[in-house]
Amino acid sequence: MFSQGVIVPHLTKLLITAGSAAGIAATFNAPIAGVMFSTEIVLLGDYEIASFAAIVIASGIATVVSRGYYGTNPAFIVPQYELVSIFELPLYLVLGLVIGFTSVFYVRTFYRLQDEFEALKMHPQMMPVLGAFLVGCLGIFLPEIMGNGYEFIEKSLHENILFPILVLLVFFKVVATSITLGSGGAGGVFAPALFIGAMTGGSFGYVVHWLFPYLTATPGAYATVGIGAFLAATTHAPLTGIFLLFEMTGNYKIIVPLMFSSIIGTLIAKRLYHDSIDTAELTRKGIKLHAGKEQSIMGRIKVADVLVSDVVTVTPETPLHRLIEVMIEKERFYIPVVDSAGEMAGIVSIHDVRPVLLEERVTYIVNAGDIATVNVIVLVPGDDLNMAMEKFSMKDIEEIPVVERKGSKKIIGMVQRKDIIDVYNREVLKRESGLE
Repeated sequence: MFSQGVIVPHLTKLLITAGSAAGIAATFNAPIAGVMFSTEIVLLGDYEIASFAAIVIASGIATVVSRGYYGTNPAFIVPQYELVSIFELPLYLVLGLVIGFTSVFYVRTFYRLQDEFEALKMHPQMMPVLGAFLVGCLGIFLPEIMGNGYEFIEKSLHENILFPILVLLVFFKVVATSITLGSGGAGGVFAPALFIGAMTGGSFGYVVHWLFPYLTATPGAYATVGIGAFLAATTHAPLTGIFLLFEMTGNYKIIVPLMFSSIIGTLIAKRLYHDSIDTAELTRKGIKLHAGKEQSIMGRIKVADVLVSDVVTVTPETPLHRLIEVMIEKERFYIPVVDSAGEMAGIVSIHDVRPVLLEERVTYIVNAGDIATVNVIVLVPGDDLNMAMEKFSMKDIEEIPVVERKGSKKIIGMVQRKDIIDVYNREVLKRESGLE
């Protein structure tokens, strides 16, 4: 089970996912949603029966303990809304569209403000103070945005918040949450997602109920659906949103509208922004969870880590017979051609010289510059190995020159395909042995 004091990776992953399921289940009195959360968000849908069993057991036990202490009451007391007319279903599809766009606005604003705070030339310990001050200023005018907002979520479900306030709360809660977390303050994104979803759904409900009063339910029904749909769209986890709302409210009559809005919202959100609010930060750091193990590993390694700085070069005037001798002596089959200014003028490969190897006379007439490939595929030190492999596959070559920066012709090294494969195999071995 243990290797050099480190828990083996698969067990670590299992403990994390089981713990996440238990946390959600106990907090929201929602065991099925806890299972769906770990499956969709933590494991990204990649699980085995053994891990699934552990997740279910952890979620169930956590719920039993939580209910033993707090009781079995749902988190929100929701009136028993239901479909007024079958013609209301298309409106829930439109709500899904609105939810999808709003969720993307939330995620983009969240990371945009995070970047703004990181760009400030300020002591790190002062940034949360600035964030708290800004949120406090907003809270003077809209105190509903402070805290987790559960009290006001319930008010929106009972239609005790006016339409203009609902609309303002959508945007100001997005900004307040983004400022709080972007500045380094404490908090999460789960409860704010529920709040924003309720206000978005309630706002939409006021509009459609005003337009079609006899064909639609009251705004509280749309606020209820908005909670689950917005969580689904923000996390790209529709089953989590659907089951969480169902278990928190205990209202099965809204399940079909909730399914429609959650799926449409999630599809729109993924179409407009590939990452969820949970995975965007990792993607920005080069960890591509959706790309699979291979691309995730290679995305973290830069070309600078694998380049060979001992570059063998020739000049454009180098005779072909001398170029062939260099290839044989140095065992290099891709030779950059460098001019008098030290810039790369082209590259010659073994494939370029092979047709004339038996024509000895020609090798004394033709120079390296005559047969060099001018349009050279290059890399820069900051490129990752995913980019390198893409360029290797463009022309099925084995070596690529590395230049100082984009647009430069100053060569600083070479990258070989076999070196990248060796690095990848080494990193996989580290990960699987628990040494990473």
